[in-house]
Amino acid sequence: MLNKYARAFFTRVLTPFASFLIRRGVSPDTVTLIGTAGVVAGALVFFPRGEFFWGTIVITLFVFSDLVDGNMARQLGRSSRWGAFLDSTLDRVADGAIFAGFALWYAGGGDDIALCAVSIFCLASGQVVSYTKARGESIGLPVAVNGLVERAERLVISLVAAGLAGLHAFGVPGIQYLLPVALWIVAVGSLVTLVQRVVTVRRESAEAEAEAEAAETAEGAEETSGEAQAGAGSNGAARTSENASRGSEAAK
Repeated sequence: MLNKYARAFFTRVLTPFASFLIRRGVSPDTVTLIGTAGVVAGALVFFPRGEFFWGTIVITLFVFSDLVDGNMARQLGRSSRWGAFLDSTLDRVADGAIFAGFALWYAGGGDDIALCAVSIFCLASGQVVSYTKARGESIGLPVAVNGLVERAERLVISLVAAGLAGLHAFGVPGIQYLLPVALWIVAVGSLVTLVQRVVTVRRESAEAEAEAEAAETAEGAEETSGEAQAGAGSNGAARTSENASRGSEAAK
């Protein structure tokens, strides 16, 4: 949902910055790699120590590279399969690092095994949700469904909650509970989205198979009809020849 509106807005905002990088000779792939490295560092350095505010600031600065590199590629006219593959693959790495950072905190200083498990579930379900769409599309299905919690929603909900929860270190009382609530929301939303995509792929697969069977049946009927017409034509020609032969004998 957020992908549809937020991406278009930030693409317009970040276009001048993308143009600046192009003029400096920076490649889209370089931006992708640096952005991912920054997100991973911010998540795995700050989050396991409970420094959610500063970790979120660092991650937010780098997470927009996902929009900048695509913008640069379009301006350069270099959109390619490799660039799409690299971008998608490193997105999974960045997402995994964010939820791994949460899991490490709750397994250590946060001392909450239940929330550690929820964080791990968010990590795993996010990867699977992305995989279901990619796998469905790879077998020729459109996977036409807008999931309840897609990548943009997972990041926004988690990072906003983490950043606000980090304000507890500055003396804001009670706000630290936002992150656990957000993780539960992401976990449940990811599960719902996974079910939505699996059901959609099952339905589209059944429809595609039914269409293929109908096409085969129609093709078989056309072949049978053609053979019948050819047989009828052959029989008619034989009868005509026979009649002509009898006529010739009668004339004798």
